[in-house]
Formats: sequence, structure tokens, C-alpha cells
Amino acid sequence: MADIFVSVHGDDAHEGSERHPVQTLPRAQALARERLKSHPKVVVEIGGGTYCLRYPLVISRVDSGTTYRGKAGEEVVFSGATQLEAHWRPYRDGIWCMDMPRIVDMDGLFIDGEPQILARYPKFDPNVAIFNGFAADAISPERVARWKDPAGGYFHAMHVDRWGSFHYAITGKDDEGNLTMEGGWQNNRRNGIHPEQRFVEGIFEELDTPGEWFFDRNQRILYYYPCDAGRLAEAKVEVAQHSTLIFLNGSHTHEIRDIHLQGLTFRHTARTFMQNKHPLLRSDWTTAHDGALKLDGTSDCTFTDLSFEHLGGNAMFLHAWNKRIAIRSCHFREIGANGIAFVGSPASVRNPLYDVDHHQSFDTIDKTPGPKHNFYPSDCLVEDCLITRTGRIEKQSAPIQISMARRITVRHCSIYDVPRAGINIGDGCWGGHVIEFCDIFDTVKETGDHGSFNSWGRDRYWQLSDKDANQLSGPELEKIPFLDAVEPITLRNNRWRCDHGWDIDLDDGSTNFVIENNLCLHGGIKNREGFGRIVQNNVIVGDSFHPHVWFHGSGDIVRHNIVMTPYHPIGMNKPWGKEVDHNFLHEPGHPTAHAEVLAEQSGRDENSLIGDAKFIDPDRGDYRVAPDSPALGVGFKNFPMDRFGVTSPKLKAVSRSPSFQKY
Repeated sequence: MADIFVSVHGDDAHEGSERHPVQTLPRAQALARERLKSHPKVVVEIGGGTYCLRYPLVISRVDSGTTYRGKAGEEVVFSGATQLEAHWRPYRDGIWCMDMPRIVDMDGLFIDGEPQILARYPKFDPNVAIFNGFAADAISPERVARWKDPAGGYFHAMHVDRWGSFHYAITGKDDEGNLTMEGGWQNNRRNGIHPEQRFVEGIFEELDTPGEWFFDRNQRILYYYPCDAGRLAEAKVEVAQHSTLIFLNGSHTHEIRDIHLQGLTFRHTARTFMQNKHPLLRSDWTTAHDGALKLDGTSDCTFTDLSFEHLGGNAMFLHAWNKRIAIRSCHFREIGANGIAFVGSPASVRNPLYDVDHHQSFDTIDKTPGPKHNFYPSDCLVEDCLITRTGRIEKQSAPIQISMARRITVRHCSIYDVPRAGINIGDGCWGGHVIEFCDIFDTVKETGDHGSFNSWGRDRYWQLSDKDANQLSGPELEKIPFLDAVEPITLRNNRWRCDHGWDIDLDDGSTNFVIENNLCLHGGIKNREGFGRIVQNNVIVGDSFHPHVWFHGSGDIVRHNIVMTPYHPIGMNKPWGKEVDHNFLHEPGHPTAHAEVLAEQSGRDENSLIGDAKFIDPDRGDYRVAPDSPALGVGFKNFPMDRFGVTSPKLKAVSRSPSFQKY
């Protein structure tokens, strides 16, 4: 039974009972705080409808013990948008306009709940993956000359190597007619912008296509080109204004405990790409410390059956101190940046560096293992979540991003239709993560040079100025590579598919990984540099294992895997690693024999075989092998092929599976 009731038809003068509910969340919070003075817990039940939050609901330590839940069977929406009383009038050429209240700013337009397109060049095309349309002449002198006053518009471009995107605010034109802009800080490796993959938006002269809009901030006029002008007068008009809806604002000294959100929808927040400027160590990434649901200084909180949709920035951002947080059965879609970001504080990192080209010396680094402080997310769980179409604006993003965190478990999640990796771990700090029973595919659709899973380990040991990692030996070899990667990261029992990169990509220095019982459907597994990786009992369909430039003492183990092509090495010295053996090269109809091609490549594989693995039903994605399979003879063991992805009926009903098409 709830203690306090909220309804869109309530009144804040009411007592908050079921018969006399209050109307707003701040009033419900005030009543809950009063009740918490004499009760350990309080439940706030929120009735169906849309609650437009003029300001974020800030939850603090005094709110510990509060549950906010949506009424069963009703849609409860927290919105960062303001609904307008629309008074449209014709402008010209199918465009309508209306005067905007002085109190309203805007960063997005929604008509009957659906996002509209800020006037842009080239035009929005849902069939073009990158930016939904791009053009090399987006800011050519000829096009810029057509714009009377482009101030307030934006220029977007992919990274020259397609490692993400850059974004610039247009401030005007100089005396010679050239654009003036600020920005370009959204990538931690600023090698330059792509010469072709570019577009502009927020330019009045580009307002010429149904579904587009433009806001003249000086004249306070909103212009809109409706798809159906006949329905415009009755349409619900909303404008996005805020990027954060709920902020759990605590700290390690003022910790927020026991907050629970259930059955709520977060919708229509403002974009944050110009606030994306905080570098994440020596990864490629920067981030905005923001989210529709933001956590800092929390413990033992749960977030269940939440929906996040049509958001301008991160959906959930867990920054610094957050312990034992559980996110279950949530649905994320149409997200501007990351789905769920776990980002610790650099103050917890020993010898932090931020630029990939910066180096430090072996003699001067702190050789104490582990974190310096505990201002980071740890022991958190993401389970049974469906995360699709993140990175709609910011391409250097992921459905799940982990940086400077420890022991994050991601289990039974379905992740697909995203511009970059499905799960990204940006450093070795401090390991202990477990990724299991996930279904991750249709990734890397707009960027390049990575995979459905992507990681780096550019930690203390990596590229020292006075010590080559190839020279580590004895106690140094046993300790130095694991100063930050103190606990193993485990990827097990997942299904991966990347048609534009590797299925699993352990890049620069990724250390202390266990990769086992994974079904890789297209791009294979890559291990570059790093130490102490175990790759075992995986099925790699249509591809193979990709070892890249291993250190002499890497200690890597690769065993009991089924591959379908010879290995794909780059810069390797034989023999490879600590153990590369008892692997199976599948070739339909081939008699079972020693896999000489693998042995020749690795300088190992003395007991590896080639032959027909005898898969049970590969056309339906069942890559278990038959009881008489020769793959069992090298130690391969079948693992379940029907436990990937979300488990709740509600999410399974709207999720999909990857293609099993062979290449």
C-alpha cells in the first residue's frame, strides 16, 4: 500500500491520500520527507499521465528510504519538455509559425509526442546510416553565403578516422563571410574532422522540408513545416528544455540510500552534445556529466521497469560514488548519447593520463595496485534490459559505457542498432566486470575500427617512456600490467555479431580478461597487446581469432575454440603467448586431421584439429556440436544457445534477434 498519492488531476493543497492526491512531484517529496521523520520507508504512488518537470527533481540524503512507483497498468511520464498553447499562423511555402513565450527556451520540438527535425542540410534520410544524411559541402563558402545569420546553428562531423563525432556551435560569420564556431571537444583524440561526413542544422534558410522546424531566438518565433497542416491546430506541441529529470545528488560523505524507482517513463530531454567535454583517461572518449536520470553518491538503490525514450543526452549517468545499484527490466530507445554510463572520478586513479600521446616513466609511477580513492561506481548490476538506438546524436557513445569503475555486471541484456560498440570499457580500472548472457548485434553502424564489444587498457604500464612492456619479466611482469586491471573482466555465454568490425575487440593494452562460451557470429575475436587474456571455448562463425602485436610475456591463453578460418595475425612473433592449443578449425566435409595451418601460424597448436565440427542447427543459430563431433576431442564443450538476451515477457515481446546469415 502506498503512503502518498500523486495524480495529474490532484491538488498540492491536498493531504496526498488516495482520495485526495497531490499534483506535483516536489509536493509529494515534501510530504514524503515529513513521513520519513517517523518511518523508515515511504512509498509514493504516481497516477498515469505526463508530469512536465520545470526543474529536475533533486533527491538528497534526507530522501533515503523513498520509493517512487507508477500506478500499475498506467503510463507515468516524466518529461523534460513544456507543452505549449499553440496559436499557429501561416508563414509561407507551407511553413507555419507562432510566437513563443519569453519564459520558454527550446532544444527540441515534439508534435503529438514524436520528435521533429531541426532544419538541416542535407535533408534527413532514415535510409542513410551515418547522421541520417551527410554532405561534403555542408559548410562550403557557397552554401554559407546563402545564410543571412547562421548564429545558433550547429555543425556536426564525424572524426576523420570515424572514431566518433565532433559538434560545433555556430556563432556567426566574420567580415569575410566565413563561419565562426566553437566546439570540437567531444573526442579525446582530435585528429581532425571527416572531409565528407558532415551536416549542419538550425539554419533558417534550410527550412524547406515537411517535418522540419526552426526557432528564431531573437524574434521569439517558432517556424514549422508540418507534414499535415490540416491537423496542426489540434496537435499537441511540446518543446524540450531540460536535460536532467531526476538527480540523486549525494556524495561519499552524504550518501543517498534505499531509493527505488519503478514503472516510470523518462522522455523528451534537451541535447547535451555541447556539454560533452570531460575526457575519460587515455581512451578516445569524452562525456557530459549529465543524464535524464543522474546518480552521484548513492548506494543500494534499484531502478526497475523504467522506460527511457527520445532523450537528447545520456539516459542514465552514474558518476563517482555509486555502490550496489541495480537496474532491471528497463527499456532504452532513441537516446542521444549513452544508454547507461558508469563513470568514476579521475581522483580515484593513480597516475591518470588523459591524452593517448602522453607518457610517464616506470621509475616515477605509483606502483600501488588498485584505486587511490573509492569515488567510482562499483558492485552494480544491469539485468534484463533492452537498449536500442542510442547515439542518435553523439556517436562516441555506447548503450553501456564503463570507465573508472569496478565489478559492474551486465546480464541478459539485448543491445542493437547503435553507431558504435554495444558495450565499451574504456580502461583497466579496476576490473571485476562480468558480461554474461547478452545478445549484442547490429553495432558499429556509423563508426569504424572497433567491435560490438570494445575495450582499452591504456593504464599505468602502457607505453612507458623508459620501459618497453616487452622487457617486463619476473616480478615486474607479474605485477606491473595488473596495477590497474586488478580483477579479471569476464565475457561469458554471450552472443555477438558485428558486421562492420570485430565481434569482440580487446584493443590497446586490454589486460586480465576471460572470454569463454561466446557465440561470435561474424567478426571474430581480436586481442591487441595486453597481458593475461584467456580465450577459451568460443564458437567463431565465418571468421577466426585475430592476435595483434602481443607483448613477449603476454601470458595469453587461447584454447578449445572453434574457428572457421585460419587465424588473422598482425605483427606477431612466434610462438604466441603462454598457450595456444587444442583449437578446432571447422571445414565442412573435411576429414579430421592435425590443423597444420594453425600450427604454422602460431608456432603452437600442436594438438589442434581441422575437420567438420558437426553443428546441430546453424541455420537457426544453434552452434552446439553433435555427440560425435571431433571438436569435443580438443576439449570443446557445448554451452547453451537459447539463453541470450532479455528474459522478461514484456521486453522479449518487443526485442529481436540477430541474423544468422553466413558470409
